[in-house]
Amino acid sequence: MMRALLISLVSCLLAVNQAIIMHRCDVAKLLHKEDLHGFEGYPLSAWLCLAFVESKFNASKIKENADGSFDYGIFQINSHYWCNDYLSHSENLCHTDCIELLNPDLLSTVNCVKKIVSGGGGLNNWIEWKLHCSGRPLSYWMTGCRLA
Repeated sequence: MMRALLISLVSCLLAVNQAIIMHRCDVAKLLHKEDLHGFEGYPLSAWLCLAFVESKFNASKIKENADGSFDYGIFQINSHYWCNDYLSHSENLCHTDCIELLNPDLLSTVNCVKKIVSGGGGLNNWIEWKLHCSGRPLSYWMTGCRLA
């Protein structure tokens, strides 16, 4: 019952706020500001590719998975391991509430992805990365973006 109520509440909040679709270059600026360029050897273009294939730059995206967990935000961070959504058991390895991962300032999101990528596997922790970004030319993701 509590789970259904919380899902309904989150859904209503998102419906009121609508999707927060960010511009690719704005995402690049925020990620650069938070020192993701070169983090664990990944350039900004890699992070942009990941954000696009996971959420189409939608900072407010929430997706329910078959196991009952949810993926949150621009990088679709999973509630079972990385954040607490108060709906089911969570390891909460990023020590954050999942709702924080929906903030378009991306601060909690960046802190969490740094933990995920540093823990081993790098961006290969995301299936969409392996399917759509890994081993492909990525420099075009930065086309037209000025970071300063």
